[in-house]
Amino acid sequence: MVSVTRLDGKVYWINPHQIESMEENPDLTLSMLSGKKIVVRDKPEEVVEKIIEYRRRIGIYKNET
Repeated sequence: MVSVTRLDGKVYWINPHQIESMEENPDLTLSMLSGKKIVVRDKPEEVVEKIIEYRRRIGIYKNET
């Protein structure tokens, strides 16, 4: 799970494997595989870095080169 910050300042934990797409308009909207959309304060680059770190921690990053 990775943390993101909603517009109201609350921290929200998401499963990064469930993110289908991200769109910046101007806030970042995460579209989940379930169809749910989550609007967050985080920058796309920050979310991508959190996902990369998460994948390293669980050991699947080394299988992706």
